[in-house]
Amino acid sequence: MTRYKLTIEYDGGPFFGWQKQDNVPTVQGVLQRAATALDGCPVIVQGAGRTDAGVHALAQIAHMDMQRQLAPDRLRDALNHHLRPNPVAILQVEQVDDEFHARFSAVARHYLYRIKSRRPPLTLDKGKLWQIPRHVDVQAMDEAAQILIGEHDFSTFRDSDCQAKSPIKTLDRCDVLQMGDEVQIICEARSFLHSQVRSMVGSLMQVGFGKWSRHDFLKAFEAKDRSACGPVAPPFGLYLTRVVYE
Repeated sequence: MTRYKLTIEYDGGPFFGWQKQDNVPTVQGVLQRAATALDGCPVIVQGAGRTDAGVHALAQIAHMDMQRQLAPDRLRDALNHHLRPNPVAILQVEQVDDEFHARFSAVARHYLYRIKSRRPPLTLDKGKLWQIPRHVDVQAMDEAAQILIGEHDFSTFRDSDCQAKSPIKTLDRCDVLQMGDEVQIICEARSFLHSQVRSMVGSLMQVGFGKWSRHDFLKAFEAKDRSACGPVAPPFGLYLTRVVYE
């Protein structure tokens, strides 16, 4: 058996998340069907993270073991052929040793959340970011976001279905940036709780709208209570942008 590392880009809109489920389309499901068709026997594709329904990826990482040994570029092209017409593309394939694991070998994950503040309807970016038809205070959001940096109990921003053993996480970066007419929120950590980024973004937007002060945001965070969380941001603005390995 040969182990391969895959770098994957996908539009999460048509999928019910990453993880394979019966009777609904998922990213892992279409990848495993493509790899199995190529290898001639069942192939399991292990991802670095389980993105939710509607969440996109610019560089999701996965690994798989195959009986066939193919040159990386040839395997990339063959997988992309079998993935059509799904909006999933294998960007790169690398042969790795058996010790590599897409999830457990990762030392950091980077996410981007995109928001566009404008009243006219979206055309090219429809389904790719969260449209807000009003001004938001980006500076106030960024100041509140810095409260989250470091090791904390993130229970306020933890989905009720989260299966993590502990709500304690270390957030290395959370910056809110104005990029033209787009607001970008960049989050980096070794790992995240279920729906943590979308929950943080939703609460930061309460600050951006002027509904919460920085102190209100701090109180919600320190409550360590899911009921204190603001409305959760929609999934289609979120992108997994990078997975880091040593």
